[in-house]
Amino acid sequence: MASPRKVIKLVHAGLTMMRYGVPIPPPGVEAPLSFNILKMLSAPLWWRPWKQHRGIAPALTRLGPSYVKLGQFLATRDDLVGAEMARELTKLQDRQPPFAMKKAIAVVEKELGAPIDELFVEFGEPVAAASIAQVHKARVRDDRGEREVAVKVLRPGIDRRFKNDLGTFYEAAHLAERLDPATKRLRPVAIVDTLASSVAMEMDLRLEAAAISEMAENIAGDKGFRVPAIDWTRTSQKVLTTEWIDGIPLHDVEAVKAAGHDSKVLGTRLVQSFLRHAMRDGFFHADMHQGNLFIDRAGDIVAIDFGIMGRLGPQEQIYLAEILNGFITRDYLRSAQMHIDAGYVPDHHSAAGFAQALRAVGEPIQGRTADEISMGGLLGQLFHYTELFDMKTRPELLMLQKTMVVVEGVARSLNPQLNMWTTAEPVVSDWMRETLGVAGKLREFRDETGKLGQIATGMPEMLLKLGRTVEVLGKATKNGVRLDEETLEKMVLFRHDSGRSGRWALWTGALSLLAIAVALLFPLLTTILNN
Repeated sequence: MASPRKVIKLVHAGLTMMRYGVPIPPPGVEAPLSFNILKMLSAPLWWRPWKQHRGIAPALTRLGPSYVKLGQFLATRDDLVGAEMARELTKLQDRQPPFAMKKAIAVVEKELGAPIDELFVEFGEPVAAASIAQVHKARVRDDRGEREVAVKVLRPGIDRRFKNDLGTFYEAAHLAERLDPATKRLRPVAIVDTLASSVAMEMDLRLEAAAISEMAENIAGDKGFRVPAIDWTRTSQKVLTTEWIDGIPLHDVEAVKAAGHDSKVLGTRLVQSFLRHAMRDGFFHADMHQGNLFIDRAGDIVAIDFGIMGRLGPQEQIYLAEILNGFITRDYLRSAQMHIDAGYVPDHHSAAGFAQALRAVGEPIQGRTADEISMGGLLGQLFHYTELFDMKTRPELLMLQKTMVVVEGVARSLNPQLNMWTTAEPVVSDWMRETLGVAGKLREFRDETGKLGQIATGMPEMLLKLGRTVEVLGKATKNGVRLDEETLEKMVLFRHDSGRSGRWALWTGALSLLAIAVALLFPLLTTILNN
């Protein structure tokens, strides 16, 4: 049951959004009569004839940082909020007023355990402020000399505020499922789970540093794309210090060209780098907008702000490659079968039937110019069709699609004639050859052989443990089956809060496992005891 405080916060959020002209509930959702009566009675509280600053983006900005972050997540879910609202949410900017310099210094000194003058030669005013943290430009001096760094500092009290607001978001998600059971397929609670997980990662800047470090290892052999170096000695839970990137932001295309960089090459490199990160590494920057991408003096693309990262498991990596390859080669039946084999589409649907849906997505793009085709939009249309085939929404794939849309937009700002499919084809083909071809199968065989070797190496120890087990069971059959009292007590206390039924289950399970072990080893025990 919801607490009164959560209900009040939810009502306040609803009234605020209605003041900004946001429809509550969303179009297509039928509210109960009691809700409509309450909405009508509360009209004097929220009605206001505003003609400017109307819409969901300004409303969420007014409600604060947690709601801004929620809006950014909902921008990826046009199936949940509708295409029009999703487009408006993409305009949502994660810009907030900076907090006081005095507070920032206090956080840094407390976290790093030293006065600010000992930590930095210079520590400047904030250069950027977002919903969770702000960034200061500073200068350090150590055995590597003097250099400029970027210092990211968490907002004081932001973790507590997000925790409180997440409770309200969960209440709203549960309410949506109760008002319209059809929304359960869209998994609104899972959306809040994803948001909560992402925010939890962002609240510990050591995890962001670890993400940078992991990506740096993944791309060590790549050319033309890099990440900032980390200053681990000046990094903690609430403070992250990295190399200062002195480059041209990618949103300034004219400056990029004026500096002598080939914008067409950069557009291609950006798309191919993202696809390699997603397919090859299963780990990608999930917030690659133009403000987080720079061109350094060497002409390399440098990504910053690793607070939001995406991961794909081996199955999702294969899924992405097969889907893109299916559209590139027009092999819709293979892509459809992959959906079914991977469990994304239940196997009571035919591959041929789902291939027909994929063809409806893929064929309209054939013969169209590159600037008319969006790879991210294509995936969005695909996910829409999957509703007909009972495919459940996968949050990690939605994050992938959202990031792909953003990367496409940045790449096309550099090269409006960029052909996404021609650009993607070599990366997809190389990955499939390396992973699913002969070389990949040989690697898989080598890995499996290694696992068998590990098992063989550990066999003597396993046999020794088996012998000890047989000896103990042999003594148990001679002296009568007896369970150690302390062991049973620990088993019961392990789940004492599960109630009497839970305790009986533990007792029954323990006795059953022992009975099964005795039964399986009985022939061997008999031989041992008779000798």
